[in-house]
Amino acid sequence: MFTQQQLTSILSALPDPAFILTRSGRYAAIFGGKDLRHYHDSKALVGCSMFEVLKEEKAHWFAAEIEKALEGGVLHIVEYELSGSDVKGAGEGPGHSLWFEGRVQALSFQVEGEDAVVWVASNITHKNEIQQTLRQLSETDALTGLYNRRKLIETLDDRLAIFEREKSQTSVLVFDLDNFKRLNDQMGHQAGDAALLEIARLCRQHLRQSDVIARFGGDEFVVVMPGTHRHDALEIAERLRKHVQITLRENLQYDATISGGVSEFNQPDRVSDDILKRADQGLYLSKRAGRNRVLAL
Repeated sequence: MFTQQQLTSILSALPDPAFILTRSGRYAAIFGGKDLRHYHDSKALVGCSMFEVLKEEKAHWFAAEIEKALEGGVLHIVEYELSGSDVKGAGEGPGHSLWFEGRVQALSFQVEGEDAVVWVASNITHKNEIQQTLRQLSETDALTGLYNRRKLIETLDDRLAIFEREKSQTSVLVFDLDNFKRLNDQMGHQAGDAALLEIARLCRQHLRQSDVIARFGGDEFVVVMPGTHRHDALEIAERLRKHVQITLRENLQYDATISGGVSEFNQPDRVSDDILKRADQGLYLSKRAGRNRVLAL
């Protein structure tokens, strides 16, 4: 129906690049990639090995995916990131991270004496950016930019599973702003929002990168501390409490404090809400004891 020249022209006109890759990782042929908005000319790769072009770790990853496609014999779909740091030679790779969907299919014949696959790479960077933005919006609090209740529960569920499997401890701090209603009544809701923003900033500044900080609702905050026992979490919470009191007085000219409760996972815990309830009980007892303190249960 088509001549060899016509078939070659059709393949070359494909918007996405199609790589013919051998089991050993050699670029046997490259077709398409005509959408110059997303792809550079890759023809120079023909005859090269992925291990000559890519850093070792990335090349081994591609080789493993090729092996999966060859062993499975069915369409293998994978999403992956590629950046300049993955490419050997300065300036040869993309200046920023790109995301691709690879559709990998084993060929029914050998190429250059090796089993081979056709790997069609579709640039999904824009789609990935939109997904990341939507995910961020669904997981963060609009006012403070901290994580929201949904992300908090997801994190606690994950940490509970790790605790049950590996006995790796996690502690939780629950705290809120003392007399928050009075602050709003006396200074207005803008002052209340400013206090919440300042607390969020202090949490980011003084807590660890591994800690997951969430605004649970209103003026209540929750901090998940992976790999941390209750007594260590209490020390961290105490330092935060002191910073909040000093900073709010200096920046808002208002004497405001926080009260909190700390707890850690226990063997009887079956759902993540168990640890939240204990930490919340510690918060309640801190309030009854006079506020401006953190108690551990």
